[in-house]
Amino acid sequence: MTGSVSILDPAARERIAAAIGRAETGTSGEIVVLVSASAGLYRSLGLALALAVALALPWPLILLTELGAGEIALAQAATVLVTLLLTLNERLRITLTPRRWQRERAHAAARREFFAHGLTGTRGRTGVLVYVALAERYAEIVADKGVRARVDEAQWRAIVSELLGAAGRGALGEGLVSAVEQVGAVLKAELPGSHGDNQLPNRVIVLD
Repeated sequence: MTGSVSILDPAARERIAAAIGRAETGTSGEIVVLVSASAGLYRSLGLALALAVALALPWPLILLTELGAGEIALAQAATVLVTLLLTLNERLRITLTPRRWQRERAHAAARREFFAHGLTGTRGRTGVLVYVALAERYAEIVADKGVRARVDEAQWRAIVSELLGAAGRGALGEGLVSAVEQVGAVLKAELPGSHGDNQLPNRVIVLD
């Protein structure tokens, strides 16, 4: 799940946008799809690793070698520098980041994007965000309070599970179309009707 531009080409985005339009027919719900290359840069990880190396490296050198203090200091500095250089690679930083931290960062990003893209401004508070963070292999459906009052979270979890499975097979576009269709079916069942206008654009937001 890397390379958002190649995975979601213009044709895939058009199919998803069309699916949003169909899904919103017959419901007062509003659906937005957002795909982010990464939920965070994780730059603090490189600094944390460098600090850990700086603190831990001298001890085995003192105990197991006959290096002098100056040589140990040079080895320490060189190792810290290499650690910092290696962690300039974003893919490596994410790989080294504990999975729990990745999920927490992506969860927070989903909430942030929900507010940033105006999903709390719909009449009846019926906005729904389908969020995907590619690098973290994470997806979430965030719904406003008008939807949460009617829809159990378990319904979203099942849709997210299918979406992640499709993304893992390299079929993110198809997975998003299916997810949008399923979200639309839930909204039509729980929030039938229409506001009479399209309050949010039917498009895929991609954050590279």
